[in-house]
Amino acid sequence: MNDAPHKGGPLTLAIDIGGTRLKASVLDPEGVMTEPALRIDTPQPATPDAVLDGLLTLVQPLGRYDRISVGFPGVVRHGRVLTAPNLGTEAWRGCSLAAMLSQRLGKPARMLNDATVQGLGVIAGRGLECVITLGTGMGFALFDDGRPAPHLELSQHPSHRGKTYDEWIGNAALKSAGAKRWNKRVRKAIGWIETLANYDVLLIGGGNAKRLTGDLPPNVRIVPNEAGITGGIRLWDPALDAVVANA
Repeated sequence: MNDAPHKGGPLTLAIDIGGTRLKASVLDPEGVMTEPALRIDTPQPATPDAVLDGLLTLVQPLGRYDRISVGFPGVVRHGRVLTAPNLGTEAWRGCSLAAMLSQRLGKPARMLNDATVQGLGVIAGRGLECVITLGTGMGFALFDDGRPAPHLELSQHPSHRGKTYDEWIGNAALKSAGAKRWNKRVRKAIGWIETLANYDVLLIGGGNAKRLTGDLPPNVRIVPNEAGITGGIRLWDPALDAVVANA
């Protein structure tokens, strides 16, 4: 493999870890995928070793890259996992996944919460922008003039009759309640989140965002799910160095 720097700037291996699937692609210096994302099912049980092995297999066919960005479904602080509700929290607690990937792949790696990475790929960088992702669970991120706010794991907060947002509008709820009832639940959740955050705009991503039907409030819009990968380019923005620096 040719390890010479790309003439237009560094290439980024961008990885999106989900409770259902692992996805990856390589981004050019402008943050555009050089080829369609590859994906495999998330191994079960999703232990750190199993997920790491899955990622190594997933990225093997991809072309060269100079650095690695990871979106992770849980609380991440300085490259270390604090919680991973949809992967098995106790198994992941304290795991330095960014450092493990860096060691195995020989490139520097940075990692943030997956909803934060998705948001970095779609926000305008003006005002208070909120991002939720609808997938296995519900991801949440908040940005103030483009800068990520301290992460809140809203998905684990009770929302309705003791059920968390994950339990009430996650993928299992979509399957059990049906699309019509699930849509009504998501709209209620949007109202609660607006009361909580007083956002200027709400951006909705994730694999189940396409299941939303009907009109949404004027300051709410659906964004491409690919941003979970393309947002990885922003992890290397110098303005975010203090946010994403590994321990």
